[in-house]
Amino acid sequence: MSQDNPLENALVRLDEAASHLDIDADVIEKLKFARETTKVRLMIRMDDGSRKSFIAWRCRYDDTRGPTKGGIRYHPESTAEEVETLAFWMTFKCAVMNLPYGGGKGAIQVDPRKLSKAELERLSRAYIQAFARILGPDRDIPAPDVYTNSMIMGWMADEYSQMVGQSSPAVITGKPIALGGSLGRDDATARGGFYLVRHLAADLGLSEELHVTIQGFGNAGQHMAKLMTSDGHKIVAVSDSEGAVYCASGLDVAALIHAKQNGRSVLATVGHGGHEALASEDLVGVACDVLVPAAMEDMIHARNAGSVKAKLIVELANGPVTPEADAILEKMGVTILPDILANAGGVTVSYFEWVQNRQCYYWELEEIHSRLRVIMEREGRAIWNVAKDKGVTMRTAAYVHALLRLSQAIEAHGTQSDFVA
Repeated sequence: MSQDNPLENALVRLDEAASHLDIDADVIEKLKFARETTKVRLMIRMDDGSRKSFIAWRCRYDDTRGPTKGGIRYHPESTAEEVETLAFWMTFKCAVMNLPYGGGKGAIQVDPRKLSKAELERLSRAYIQAFARILGPDRDIPAPDVYTNSMIMGWMADEYSQMVGQSSPAVITGKPIALGGSLGRDDATARGGFYLVRHLAADLGLSEELHVTIQGFGNAGQHMAKLMTSDGHKIVAVSDSEGAVYCASGLDVAALIHAKQNGRSVLATVGHGGHEALASEDLVGVACDVLVPAAMEDMIHARNAGSVKAKLIVELANGPVTPEADAILEKMGVTILPDILANAGGVTVSYFEWVQNRQCYYWELEEIHSRLRVIMEREGRAIWNVAKDKGVTMRTAAYVHALLRLSQAIEAHGTQSDFVA
């Protein structure tokens, strides 16, 4: 994420949305700042007997609509500003989907690839020990994010349960199925985006067979590739942190996933089935119908946006398109399905997990898929209509849609006009 005031850049979206609504100034004042951001230093024993410390954060941005919700990422370049920005986005994402949550986020400044599994467990449990007073099934509910997974969530849920003296699976989502996780969580982010594209395909003027490029071939990217391929589309280019591969007639998705599952790069498939190596920086310029950024923030920026040839961008990553790139792409006529809508399948199925944990009753996979599809299509259609009615981009429409819900909740507590005669 750009370190040049990322939260201020994100707040540009808030101001733009507010210009299309008649809302009280109290609403903007409340949403401009995080409710609370806590920083701690975690100290753990390393395998060699030494002790090492790691900076960690948890931000609860806004809880007007319910307990805060958001992932915990492990990344060596994480910062407090990044965490607050991600929590801001989560606030709007939950409002977009009409979930009874506010936005939160957490991070540890660490490269988890340099830790043993035992060190990783100690670090994860130390995070819960440090932040237990902030967390809770009715207060703040973490989930996986970059470089965290279901096993880490399982360790965290176990540590919290030990600290409070009772089983509390609803404190964290994204857990292993055996520990109260939900079916359908593994592909929820991609599946939500897939349902959205399929629902709006006719409105977007998309053909029956799409050529798709995916930037980032982690969990979301891999599942999106499988879902699009199973629906008759071709994946023509993908990338990971080591490079990219391209095949105009369609990549062998099974071979790509097999390489990743065996700890190799997508580049390991070069020479197989017509796969060609491609420079990572050239990926966004591949000729295709749909470009899916599924990696990190700020991947499409002012320097490369002009090379985009796709008609549609589906943001499975958080904040992959900078505001400067947004303006360029809008002039080019490229439609963007924004992150707070397109990747919201993840938090929606996390919400399903939380509901199931609290009910102690678990749903079948078909029911989860059906519930997710209904919500994605309902909110996607509503945002499409806002975009058309107001003549704005899908991103601005999504923020307008979310801000209306947030403003109604904030104003229900009273505004200046209620207290001044």
